[in-house]
Amino acid sequence: MSSHPWHPIAASHDLPFRHVFHGQLLGREFAIWRADDGYINIWENRCLHRGVRLSIGVSDGRELKCQYHGWRYSNRTAGCTYIPAHPADAPARTITNRTFPAAERYGLVWSSLEPETPAPRIAALEAENLLVLRGMPLNAPVELALAHLASYRFQPNDAIDGDEAVVSIEAAEGFSIALRARSGSEATLAVFFVQPVDSSRSVIRGVLDRNAEGMLRIAILRHHNERLSALRDRVEREAAMVPAAPPIVPVYESVAPELVEMPSLSASGRRASITVQVARKWMTANDIAGFELRPLRGHLPTFQPGAHIDVHLPNGQIRQYSITNAPGESGTYTIGVKRERDSKGGSSCLHDTVREGDLLAISEPRNNFPLRRDAVKTLFIAGGIGITPLIAMAQALGPMGLAHELHYFAQNQAQLAFPERLATLGNALVPHLGLTPEATAAKLADLLATYQPDVHVYICGPAPMLEAARSIASERGWPDTAVHFEYFKNTRTIDDSSSFEIALARSAVTLRVPAGSTILEVMRGNGIDMPSSCEQGACGTCIATVLEGEPDHQDVYLNDAEKRSGTKIMTCVSRARSARLVLDL
Repeated sequence: MSSHPWHPIAASHDLPFRHVFHGQLLGREFAIWRADDGYINIWENRCLHRGVRLSIGVSDGRELKCQYHGWRYSNRTAGCTYIPAHPADAPARTITNRTFPAAERYGLVWSSLEPETPAPRIAALEAENLLVLRGMPLNAPVELALAHLASYRFQPNDAIDGDEAVVSIEAAEGFSIALRARSGSEATLAVFFVQPVDSSRSVIRGVLDRNAEGMLRIAILRHHNERLSALRDRVEREAAMVPAAPPIVPVYESVAPELVEMPSLSASGRRASITVQVARKWMTANDIAGFELRPLRGHLPTFQPGAHIDVHLPNGQIRQYSITNAPGESGTYTIGVKRERDSKGGSSCLHDTVREGDLLAISEPRNNFPLRRDAVKTLFIAGGIGITPLIAMAQALGPMGLAHELHYFAQNQAQLAFPERLATLGNALVPHLGLTPEATAAKLADLLATYQPDVHVYICGPAPMLEAARSIASERGWPDTAVHFEYFKNTRTIDDSSSFEIALARSAVTLRVPAGSTILEVMRGNGIDMPSSCEQGACGTCIATVLEGEPDHQDVYLNDAEKRSGTKIMTCVSRARSARLVLDL
């Protein structure tokens, strides 16, 4: 034992699933919760929106929701996953709470304000059969508590009814002290740690080197609770006789107001900032391979349902794949890749070349297909591999108790991808197998027959299916704002024969876009970085605001109303009908 920067701040039994524990250390407050995957989250105890304590929040096992305005934060990363005031937007990755390291050892949960140091190991407590005592809070400083613990007297476990034990100090250093009680041939080691809550508050946490069963265990716990309570009373009486030290003032890292709103995506181009390892590769359905991607170190960035990543392949190509994870599953990313018959090297490379253990470069998640969580009911319509973003969405709504249905169109049972995830959806999953194009259109007409207020539909699948569903929805009175879609790719023929001028209002730059070049290419060629992903007008990453001029829309990302408004343009494929476009860049 030593004066170590790590301290126990809770007992393992303080963290049952779906419970949020209020922890404290050196003037700081923490929201501590165990996710359903067993990961222990230790976060600064404040919502980034209005500073409300997250320790009074609600955990669903994968996300923690603030009780004030409903902001939700992800397991492991503490990144914001949903803001009710912006239901149609994916929160920026910069909206992330401060996290602290966690280690669970000896029946205690440890943390440190110095994360670069390793958590302690205590040889005397490496046995598995330990008994953790109830934490004893004191209104007294650590030094005084340690001084009184040196004279703490207790009985060995197997002589608990006696009163003649001899207690000796085996070790005492820093914030801990080890005492051994002997009575005849019986002996028990008790290690006590004093958690510094504040300058004048602390918690005694004790661990015995042997557990017990039944009534003996209860008797041991009662024995120490009574004696530690008496010790607490003595310590607090002595502490009250001297002036209290000023409280420790915690240092909170400020969060800039623009980061707590909805800032635009930072410029990142098509950079691959993350290296991952293929931890698992398997066939999740006929011609569909699943890939589990694990970070080489630390955590993966926060994602929201509907997000995708760019995967930079060994053959130099870049492809986009949706993250299928449920909320809070941020230890790895899981993607599904369908082998395309007319593959240009993307799917065939992943199927035939990439193996378990290989390293891949990926981008941070981008979400231009975000899920609203305020609908009265949500319909998901998936065709083939289009299931990947929608299964992530359905896994988000289920635990929240929000009404939804997932209609999955495929040729047969063997082509239903990720059956282990589908099984968690219960009756919300409705497969439609082996339908002809005509039967598929009829089923879509049935699903979209009548629009009801506050019902939203999300569609992802082959282009003909999306076009049919969007057309039917429009005919049946569904507003564009209630119909959300994502294409695999832009199959439309791009006409790049025009030439026009672009003026970048915020950059005070005017550029010429010649025939055969895109707006995106011209901007990058002139040193103006612009985020992008698919670069074929399907994902929405390179969107820009149009201030003046008439766009020539050639993308499949914007809906009809957005195209008619003329206020947005996809810089990777769309062009200008007018001689000049003024962009808010």
